[in-house]
Amino acid sequence: MSIDITEAVKAIQDMALMIDPEEDYLTIVAAEEKFAASEAKRKKELEDAHANLKSLAKLLEAARSSSTRPKTVPSAEAHVATLNELDRFKLSLAKSISDAEEQLASREAELTSLKEEARGLEDYDPALDHEKELDGTALRLTIYKGLGFEPLVERDGSVKSQSTNILQAPNQARYIESSSLARKGSRNADISGNSPHHEANQ
Repeated sequence: MSIDITEAVKAIQDMALMIDPEEDYLTIVAAEEKFAASEAKRKKELEDAHANLKSLAKLLEAARSSSTRPKTVPSAEAHVATLNELDRFKLSLAKSISDAEEQLASREAELTSLKEEARGLEDYDPALDHEKELDGTALRLTIYKGLGFEPLVERDGSVKSQSTNILQAPNQARYIESSSLARKGSRNADISGNSPHHEANQ
C-alpha cells in the first residue's frame, strides 16, 4: 500500500496547527515536577515505614524479653517445690516451738517447786525441831510417870535401852526400863522432877 505524498504533507500540516511547543514544554515540566513530588513522597513514606519498623522491632524484642522467664526466677515446678518445703519447715518449726513451750512450762514448774523447797529449807530450824522433839519426849515421860512408871537412869544420866523384868515394889508402883525413851536423862529428869542419877528401888 503506497501513501500519497500530498496527503502526507497535508496531514503533517494539519497536525502542525495542533502542536504548541511551549504548551507541550510546560506540560512536560509539570509532569516531571509531579513525578519528582511523588518520588519524594514515596521516599519519605518509605523512610517513615523503615523507622516505624525499627521501633516495632525494638518493642517486639522488649516484649519478648519481658515475657521470657529470667534465670533468677524459678520455674513453676521449682516454685511449687519451694512452697512445699516452706510448709514442711513451718510445721517443723511449730512443733519445735510447742516442744520448747512444754519444756519451758516443765522447767518453770520445777523452778517453782525448787523455790518452795528452798523457802522451806530457809524456814526450817533443826534446833527448834529438836527442841520440839525433846518437849514431846518430856511429855511422854510425864505421862508415864503419872501412870506409875519410872524410867531407869544410868549413872551417866542416860535412860537404859534394854528391857528388864518388871518388879513389884512395896508401894505397888511398877518400875520399868523403856527402850523407846533413850534420851539424855538430865533434861528428862529435870522436867519430870527426878534426879539425873535416880534409880528404881530394888
